[in-house]
Amino acid sequence: MSSITMKKYFCGRMGVRRLLLGLLIAAAPLAASTARVYVTNRGGTTIDVIDTATNKVVETIRGIESPEVVRFSPDGSRLYIATRSEDVLDVMDRKSGKIIKKVPLSGWANDAAVTSDGTLILICIRNTGTEAVDAGALDIIDSKSLERIKSIPTKRGLHDVALTGDNKFAAAGSPGGNVITVFDLQKMQIAWELPYDQGILPLIIESNPDGSGHRIFAQLNRTNGFSVVDFATHKEVARIENPDQPSGFTPGCEGISHGIGISPDNKTLWSNSRPANAVFVYSLPDLKLIGHVALPETPVPGKAPRGGGPAWITFSPDSRTVYVSTCGTKSVSAIDVETMKEVTRIPVGEMPDRISTLVLP
Repeated sequence: MSSITMKKYFCGRMGVRRLLLGLLIAAAPLAASTARVYVTNRGGTTIDVIDTATNKVVETIRGIESPEVVRFSPDGSRLYIATRSEDVLDVMDRKSGKIIKKVPLSGWANDAAVTSDGTLILICIRNTGTEAVDAGALDIIDSKSLERIKSIPTKRGLHDVALTGDNKFAAAGSPGGNVITVFDLQKMQIAWELPYDQGILPLIIESNPDGSGHRIFAQLNRTNGFSVVDFATHKEVARIENPDQPSGFTPGCEGISHGIGISPDNKTLWSNSRPANAVFVYSLPDLKLIGHVALPETPVPGKAPRGGGPAWITFSPDSRTVYVSTCGTKSVSAIDVETMKEVTRIPVGEMPDRISTLVLP
């Protein structure tokens, strides 16, 4: 090989290496910065936005009194915000921060969900304000017209809602009604109900590979653990109790087990426990206990610390980090999924509550 050819060869190799290195350097921050965690500070008037690449608050949305939950349009252009202060759904342009419309609801809203195709917005109504005590509903909003097209009444108020992967069904729990209600979103009516001996708190649906419902995992307000429901038979098939230890913490907020989530890779189930002031981790699909992660405590002058009151759970899109809000400590814990260690504690606003992840386009 001639000296000129050798120079061309090595220059070409070096050029390719520099190009690849440049692409990797350019792509790394972009890939890492494509998700945000939205934290509703229910005790105040703000929503904090955490960058999952840095685990720092990069934006604070202000002037939203007692925000309950933030959900998103699939393209990330809109935020759907339910609050305790008004019986409306605030539709906000994400980039400008301007309210596009306030959609009237049938009552006080709790949780919300958006179908993966973005066509429907579902709102759990905790109280419709009717003569019936704590009567609830599932409000359904068309995302194109931003009009409420259906309100499916329930005997008692609804707390949390989850969707099957194929968007055909939604499940919602009632703390006061002691029942899980499953809604047929094609017929827009109640499909089936499963009564319990106690109230239903947060729940999540595990879907089959084709998107149909497989199991519902539901937390109960007098159980340190969760219920397992077979979606096909509509029956409770197991009730998982968390270990006795750790224990001894008084709940910092209402409820016993509160906050449950399935990692995006469907390998683990994470379930908060307030008496343990920890989040317990179970493998999927076998529901074997892997371990637990201690969560922040609330200091009390002259007394033993109280539990922080773990509230809700969300994940980074790559399933590497789980985020847990603790309503009593004004913080969100970022936990490394592989090592099951808290890697950082992110200060947020007053009484952080529901948290949800937006994958940016």
